[in-house]
Amino acid sequence: MRHKTSFADKLFVFSNYTFFVLLGILTIFPFLNLLAKSLSSEAAVISGQVHIIPVDLQFGTYKYVLQDRMFANAFKNSVIVTVCGTALSLFMTSLTAYPLSKPRLRGRKFFILIFVFTMLFSGGLIPTYLLIRNLHLINTLPVLFLPAMVSVFNMLVIKNYFEGLPDALEESAKMDGASNFRILFQIFLPLSLPVLATIALFYAVAFWNDYFMSMIYINSPELKPLQLYLKELLASANNVFLQLDKIDVDRAMNVSPQAIQAASIMVATVPILLVYPFLQKYFVKGVLLGSVKG
Repeated sequence: MRHKTSFADKLFVFSNYTFFVLLGILTIFPFLNLLAKSLSSEAAVISGQVHIIPVDLQFGTYKYVLQDRMFANAFKNSVIVTVCGTALSLFMTSLTAYPLSKPRLRGRKFFILIFVFTMLFSGGLIPTYLLIRNLHLINTLPVLFLPAMVSVFNMLVIKNYFEGLPDALEESAKMDGASNFRILFQIFLPLSLPVLATIALFYAVAFWNDYFMSMIYINSPELKPLQLYLKELLASANNVFLQLDKIDVDRAMNVSPQAIQAASIMVATVPILLVYPFLQKYFVKGVLLGSVKG
């Protein structure tokens, strides 16, 4: 017999849909506003006519942002840092989480305590800089991902996920003579795609959006990542009309600092947004399964 939906249930469903639709509109409005500003003329942006629809459509701001060869170089550096950093971080985090997920590991609680301690306390900026300098990592791309290869939070999420996998899988593999490395890479990791995809997204977003590390450790213009390049571009956006060596006079007269800022934010945001749809199906499942145990 089909269950009859009550008025209260219908009202609850309607309220949920209404709430989430409004929330979605509020969330996407700033994004649409930035897009509209980046595509609108200088006069329209300065006069405050632009909301979510471009006024006097133009692409001069994107030409300004994209035409400099330093932008292409910075984009390449960010891609290298994000791809290498995410891959190495995922590898090292999984390698750390696997033994810590095993109660038979001697000193397991002590090691976990040490890792958790680093979440609360650090050596500080100056000692860290001195260590990086002594390791000869200043002005190198690896300095942007090596110091942050293992996030303790991400490691604990993967560890909790590993603890939720059946012990019988490991026992049967050991009976067949499999080593710990083989168990990890051929059994545990293939079964952990949801949490691995989630953590990969966390790492990728962190590496892509980070500019503080590069601001401290990178001095060479050729090694600047995209975020640092955009930061400097935003800082000099008010002098756009003086930078006529980059764009011609006609286009300069139709570009506003606000439009350049909006276009720069869009350029920095869109690439990482394109990654999310491919990992979305794993995202919620990975976080929930990795946070069941304490």
